[in-house]
Amino acid sequence: MTVSIFDLFSIGVGPSSSHTVGPMEAGADFAEALRDKGLLEKTTGLGVDLFGSLAATGQGHGTFGAVLLGLDGHRPRSIRPDTVESRLAEIADGSPLRLGGDGPEIRFGIDDLTLRPLTFLPRHSNAMTFRALDADGAVLYERTSYSIGGGFVVHDEDPTGENADTPAGAELPTVPDDAPQIPYPFHTGEELLEHCHREGLSIAEIALANESALRPRDEVIAGVLELWDVMEECKNNSLTRTGTLPGGLNTRRRAPAWHKRLSAADPDFDYQYWIEWVNLVALAVNEENATGGRIVTAPTNGAAGIIPAAIFYANHYTPRAREGGREARPGIVIDFLLAASAIGSCIKEQASISGAEVGCQGEVGSAAAMAAAGIAQVLGGTAQQVSNAAEIAMEHHLGLTCDPVGGLVQVPCIERNAIAAGTAVNAARMALFEDSKAAVSLDVVIKTMKDTGDDMSTKYKETALGGLAVNVVAC
Repeated sequence: MTVSIFDLFSIGVGPSSSHTVGPMEAGADFAEALRDKGLLEKTTGLGVDLFGSLAATGQGHGTFGAVLLGLDGHRPRSIRPDTVESRLAEIADGSPLRLGGDGPEIRFGIDDLTLRPLTFLPRHSNAMTFRALDADGAVLYERTSYSIGGGFVVHDEDPTGENADTPAGAELPTVPDDAPQIPYPFHTGEELLEHCHREGLSIAEIALANESALRPRDEVIAGVLELWDVMEECKNNSLTRTGTLPGGLNTRRRAPAWHKRLSAADPDFDYQYWIEWVNLVALAVNEENATGGRIVTAPTNGAAGIIPAAIFYANHYTPRAREGGREARPGIVIDFLLAASAIGSCIKEQASISGAEVGCQGEVGSAAAMAAAGIAQVLGGTAQQVSNAAEIAMEHHLGLTCDPVGGLVQVPCIERNAIAAGTAVNAARMALFEDSKAAVSLDVVIKTMKDTGDDMSTKYKETALGGLAVNVVAC
């Protein structure tokens, strides 16, 4: 299957797609499964085990509260940040969960979660087991779910064999037999380029044709522009908030001061300041993410600042933007995000975007590759140049570890987004200097990223057990 743009880019809350968005979805899915099986009203107790990275860094990533909110009937796309804060405060004060939002009231809080940070289930390290209990404490239903990165969640089969969920070993949910057929299916970069060359279409046009087979074209365009609106809202909200980020590291918010300084020095977006503006946007989005703000997963929350920063570059510093002004921006964003999503689909299908599975190369590296592709598309690059841009950006993030200090999506994550956004711009501009096949293909570098992640020590996969996480004192 080809992953939809609206799966790779989804609206949710921070600070982590795999540790906050995914667990909230998994909790809500479990409550819905109970409803579907007629077990919701029979449930009087709950049990939840968190494994591996979810347990090791869950406190700083908001995992524990996200699980409770999901069981309480909330979804990441619809819940507001102020609701997250107020509802978790109520639960901490003894308010019962309302299972599924309107089901039985069950007293279950963060202290009732069972944490197993050193246990890694074979299918994925971000695993959760949910149990529904009856009045005698017997298990009515049990299911293990996996947050596989970017907010994607898959479930093990129903242990009873009835109403089976995603088959074990499947990376993504299978497409139903009666689902609309897309005109240009692809799993690899090579297959994507074959479509482009045969049909005389750009990568963005291939992506748009596929999306328009799944829903009306007008809805696709409106949905893409909504993603941009939320990115802009996220950035702008961050520019108004000063002080320090939550979590105990006392990480200072830099975006508001940087914005004031840059606006004074460069009111007309002179080209000599492009990297400062790109840095600012990336910092602003990720500072907002760190507070649990409303965010676009792109393709993960930990890497969510890279693509908005690259879009800022595309909207202000490319010839298309200079010639077309503000009126050109919606078209630029549509082409950018469609091209980026096609590259993200290749990465998601062949490797992983989960820091807990392959390290930060899968998060920041993937986002940089997608951003580079988007910029190359807006610059008028050929399909081969767009693919080359993505390959260059990914290649130079290979081996990047995920070692968040204090288990928080702050250090080194926020600055890392800014550095990667600048790399994406450079990769796109390098790629447009020639139009031949790269010495290393996109598919080869994606496979190498996956192989590198498989070889990487677990302590460098979002566990806060290695790297900066143990060499920087979190205070």
